[in-house]
Amino acid sequence: MGRDRRNEHGSEHWTKMIRPTMDTDAWRALSPTAQALYTWLKFEWRGPRANNNGTLSLSLRQAAKTMGVRSPETVARAFRDLQAKGFVVVTKSACLGTDGHAKSFEFELTELVVPGRDRPRQLFKEWRPDAEFEVARASANNPNGKGGKGDRKEKPHPQNRDNPIPEIKMKEPYPSTKSVRPNSKMEMKSHV
Repeated sequence: MGRDRRNEHGSEHWTKMIRPTMDTDAWRALSPTAQALYTWLKFEWRGPRANNNGTLSLSLRQAAKTMGVRSPETVARAFRDLQAKGFVVVTKSACLGTDGHAKSFEFELTELVVPGRDRPRQLFKEWRPDAEFEVARASANNPNGKGGKGDRKEKPHPQNRDNPIPEIKMKEPYPSTKSVRPNSKMEMKSHV
Protein backbone atom coordinates (compact mmCIF):
# COMPACT_ATOMS: atom_id res chain seq x y z
CA MET A 1 0.00 0.00 0.00
CA GLY A 2 1.21 3.48 -0.82
CA ARG A 3 1.34 6.12 1.81
CA ASP A 4 -1.48 8.63 2.10
CA ARG A 5 -0.44 11.97 0.60
CA ARG A 6 -2.17 15.01 2.04
CA ASN A 7 -1.65 18.67 1.28
CA GLU A 8 -1.04 21.42 3.85
CA HIS A 9 -4.79 21.65 4.57
CA GLY A 10 -5.06 17.93 5.34
CA SER A 11 -7.07 17.09 2.24
CA GLU A 12 -5.99 14.49 -0.30
CA HIS A 13 -3.27 15.49 -2.78
CA TRP A 14 -4.42 15.14 -6.38
CA THR A 15 -3.60 16.49 -9.82
CA LYS A 16 -5.73 16.87 -12.90
CA MET A 17 -4.82 15.73 -16.35
CA ILE A 18 -6.19 18.17 -18.91
CA ARG A 19 -7.93 16.52 -21.87
CA PRO A 20 -6.68 18.98 -24.56
CA THR A 21 -3.10 18.21 -23.46
CA MET A 22 -3.71 14.48 -23.74
CA ASP A 23 -5.54 14.91 -27.04
CA THR A 24 -2.41 15.96 -28.96
CA ASP A 25 -0.18 14.07 -31.36
CA ALA A 26 2.75 14.66 -29.01
CA TRP A 27 0.93 12.90 -26.12
CA ARG A 28 0.03 9.95 -28.34
CA ALA A 29 3.68 9.68 -29.44
CA LEU A 30 4.92 9.43 -25.82
CA SER A 31 5.85 6.05 -24.44
CA PRO A 32 3.49 4.71 -21.76
CA THR A 33 6.31 5.14 -19.21
CA ALA A 34 6.66 8.82 -20.17
CA GLN A 35 2.90 9.33 -19.86
CA ALA A 36 2.96 7.81 -16.37
CA LEU A 37 6.02 9.86 -15.38
CA TYR A 38 4.30 13.08 -16.48
CA THR A 39 1.54 12.46 -13.93
CA TRP A 40 4.11 12.03 -11.14
CA LEU A 41 5.94 15.20 -12.23
CA LYS A 42 2.66 17.07 -12.16
CA PHE A 43 2.15 15.87 -8.55
CA GLU A 44 5.26 17.93 -7.67
CA TRP A 45 3.49 21.15 -8.71
CA ARG A 46 2.03 23.02 -5.72
CA GLY A 47 -0.79 24.72 -7.60
CA PRO A 48 -1.38 28.24 -8.92
CA ARG A 49 -1.09 30.03 -5.55
CA ALA A 50 2.25 28.51 -4.55
CA ASN A 51 3.40 28.08 -8.15
CA ASN A 52 6.72 26.24 -8.23
CA ASN A 53 6.64 25.43 -11.95
CA GLY A 54 10.15 25.86 -13.33
CA THR A 55 11.68 24.47 -10.13
CA LEU A 56 9.96 21.06 -10.08
CA SER A 57 12.38 18.32 -9.13
CA LEU A 58 12.11 14.54 -9.22
CA SER A 59 15.24 12.39 -9.41
CA LEU A 60 15.53 9.26 -11.52
CA ARG A 61 15.66 7.06 -8.44
CA GLN A 62 12.67 8.77 -6.82
CA ALA A 63 10.65 8.45 -10.02
CA ALA A 64 11.65 4.80 -10.53
CA LYS A 65 10.67 3.92 -6.96
CA THR A 66 7.38 5.85 -7.13
CA MET A 67 6.42 4.33 -10.48
CA GLY A 68 7.55 0.80 -9.56
CA VAL A 69 10.11 0.72 -12.36
CA ARG A 70 13.22 -1.39 -11.74
CA SER A 71 15.71 0.54 -13.84
CA PRO A 72 16.50 4.26 -13.51
CA GLU A 73 17.54 4.11 -17.20
CA THR A 74 13.92 3.36 -18.13
CA VAL A 75 12.89 6.51 -16.27
CA ALA A 76 15.74 8.47 -17.91
CA ARG A 77 14.37 7.49 -21.34
CA ALA A 78 10.92 8.69 -20.23
CA PHE A 79 12.38 12.06 -19.10
CA ARG A 80 14.12 12.42 -22.49
CA ASP A 81 10.88 11.51 -24.28
CA LEU A 82 8.96 14.20 -22.34
CA GLN A 83 11.59 16.79 -23.27
CA ALA A 84 11.73 15.78 -26.94
CA LYS A 85 7.94 16.08 -27.26
CA GLY A 86 7.81 19.52 -25.55
CA PHE A 87 6.02 18.59 -22.30
CA VAL A 88 9.01 19.25 -20.05
CA VAL A 89 11.88 21.74 -20.23
CA VAL A 90 14.98 21.51 -18.04
CA THR A 91 15.46 24.84 -16.27
CA LYS A 92 18.45 23.84 -14.15
CA SER A 93 20.95 21.09 -14.83
CA ALA A 94 21.72 18.26 -12.44
CA CYS A 95 24.91 18.71 -10.44
CA LEU A 96 26.79 17.71 -7.35
CA GLY A 97 25.95 20.26 -4.66
CA THR A 98 28.51 21.99 -2.46
CA ASP A 99 27.41 19.80 0.45
CA GLY A 100 28.37 16.67 -1.53
CA HIS A 101 24.79 15.61 -2.26
CA ALA A 102 23.56 15.27 -5.83
CA LYS A 103 20.93 17.70 -7.01
CA SER A 104 18.57 16.54 -9.75
CA PHE A 105 17.36 18.49 -12.75
CA GLU A 106 14.71 21.15 -12.22
CA PHE A 107 11.84 21.22 -14.68
CA GLU A 108 9.13 23.36 -16.18
CA LEU A 109 5.92 21.68 -17.29
CA THR A 110 5.07 23.64 -20.42
CA GLU A 111 1.37 22.92 -19.88
CA LEU A 112 1.44 25.21 -16.81
CA VAL A 113 2.27 28.88 -16.33
CA VAL A 114 5.71 29.71 -14.93
CA PRO A 115 5.79 32.48 -12.30
CA GLY A 116 6.37 35.81 -14.02
CA ARG A 117 4.70 34.80 -17.29
CA ASP A 118 1.15 35.42 -18.51
CA ARG A 119 0.48 32.04 -20.09
CA PRO A 120 1.99 28.58 -20.50
CA ARG A 121 4.30 27.86 -23.43
CA GLN A 122 2.63 24.53 -24.37
CA LEU A 123 5.53 23.50 -26.61
CA PHE A 124 3.97 20.07 -27.14
CA LYS A 125 1.41 21.71 -29.46
CA GLU A 126 4.30 22.63 -31.82
CA TRP A 127 5.83 19.15 -31.80
CA ARG A 128 6.20 17.26 -35.08
CA PRO A 129 7.56 13.73 -35.57
CA ASP A 130 10.23 15.05 -37.95
CA ALA A 131 11.44 17.81 -35.58
CA GLU A 132 11.71 17.04 -31.89
CA PHE A 133 12.89 19.43 -29.17
CA GLU A 134 16.43 19.38 -27.79
CA VAL A 135 17.05 17.10 -24.82
CA ALA A 136 19.26 18.01 -21.87
CA ARG A 137 21.52 15.28 -20.51
CA ALA A 138 23.32 15.14 -17.21
CA SER A 139 27.03 15.74 -17.50
CA ALA A 140 29.47 13.11 -16.40
CA ASN A 141 31.18 13.62 -13.04
CA ASN A 142 34.46 13.09 -14.85
CA PRO A 143 33.84 14.55 -18.34
CA ASN A 144 37.46 14.29 -19.49
CA GLY A 145 37.80 10.66 -18.46
CA LYS A 146 40.87 11.23 -16.28
CA GLY A 147 41.82 8.53 -13.82
CA GLY A 148 41.74 5.49 -16.11
CA LYS A 149 38.15 5.78 -17.35
CA GLY A 150 39.10 6.64 -20.94
CA ASP A 151 38.18 9.65 -23.01
CA ARG A 152 34.58 10.83 -22.99
CA LYS A 153 33.19 12.12 -26.28
CA GLU A 154 30.08 13.80 -24.82
CA LYS A 155 30.49 17.37 -23.58
CA PRO A 156 29.05 18.21 -20.16
CA HIS A 157 25.81 20.17 -20.13
CA PRO A 158 26.63 23.79 -19.15
CA GLN A 159 25.07 25.27 -16.04
CA ASN A 160 22.60 28.03 -16.90
CA ARG A 161 22.53 30.31 -13.88
CA ASP A 162 21.93 33.63 -15.66
CA ASN A 163 18.77 32.58 -17.51
CA PRO A 164 16.86 29.99 -15.47
CA ILE A 165 14.33 29.30 -18.24
CA PRO A 166 16.24 28.64 -21.47
CA GLU A 167 14.85 29.44 -24.88
CA ILE A 168 13.98 26.19 -26.62
CA LYS A 169 14.23 25.82 -30.36
CA MET A 170 12.95 23.06 -32.59
CA LYS A 171 15.59 20.89 -34.18
CA GLU A 172 15.82 20.79 -37.92
CA PRO A 173 14.03 17.83 -39.48
CA TYR A 174 16.06 14.63 -39.59
CA PRO A 175 17.60 13.87 -42.97
CA SER A 176 15.50 11.28 -44.75
CA THR A 177 18.52 9.51 -46.27
CA LYS A 178 20.01 8.55 -42.90
CA SER A 179 18.62 6.38 -40.17
CA VAL A 180 18.87 8.61 -37.09
CA ARG A 181 17.40 7.65 -33.75
CA PRO A 182 15.54 10.47 -31.97
CA ASN A 183 17.17 11.63 -28.72
CA SER A 184 20.61 10.34 -29.68
CA LYS A 185 23.39 12.48 -28.17
CA MET A 186 21.43 15.73 -28.24
CA GLU A 187 22.15 18.56 -25.87
CA MET A 188 19.84 21.38 -24.90
CA LYS A 189 21.00 24.73 -26.24
CA SER A 190 20.28 27.83 -24.26
CA HIS A 191 20.85 31.45 -25.09
CA VAL A 192 22.39 33.53 -22.35
